[in-house]
Amino acid sequence: MPPDHAQSDDDEISGTRQQTDAEQLVRENAGWMLVLAQRMLNDPALAEDVVQEALLNALKGLERFEKKSSLKTWLHRITVNAALSKLRKRKRLAEQSIEELLPEFDRYDCRIERPWTHFASVQELTENAETRAHVSDSIRSLPDPYRIVLQLRDIEGYDTGETAQLLEISEANVKVRLHRARAALKKILEPIFRGEEHL
Repeated sequence: MPPDHAQSDDDEISGTRQQTDAEQLVRENAGWMLVLAQRMLNDPALAEDVVQEALLNALKGLERFEKKSSLKTWLHRITVNAALSKLRKRKRLAEQSIEELLPEFDRYDCRIERPWTHFASVQELTENAETRAHVSDSIRSLPDPYRIVLQLRDIEGYDTGETAQLLEISEANVKVRLHRARAALKKILEPIFRGEEHL
């Protein structure tokens, strides 16, 4: 076989192998990447765009993947960055008020809350699919700047420094937003934890 045909066959085999690797990467990771993007964006159509963009970026950068972390960790970071980039472009990370969701305090700085007459057990709360759905909905109801910090820190497991770097804000700002997001979420969920609200 002439040399140019041999080179052509090698290129074809290499191209087929790369296509198979790309298909496998998409097949094995697109599902969890979509779930992650949906949690961050609260918009299924936008999440699909982000996953497509993240997968394209990953495939383009696969040769540069240094294997300092697992492939899934690397893809997770690419997906988070793509979602944050999309939020920034849509200006959804602009400062939004969370004041109406925060607990109230009296003149002595004590939290004002109704007395608890019933405490739902952890088992009652975790076994109830409706409760889990309500918690997810409550998280989605938080203003984006607070929800994203809560998502990155408490759900995705990023530390304060990593979260600050991803969001391009100070660590102090991350801590304030996280505290306020947790306080607002607690207030929203208290009726369920008290057993007053049945889903």
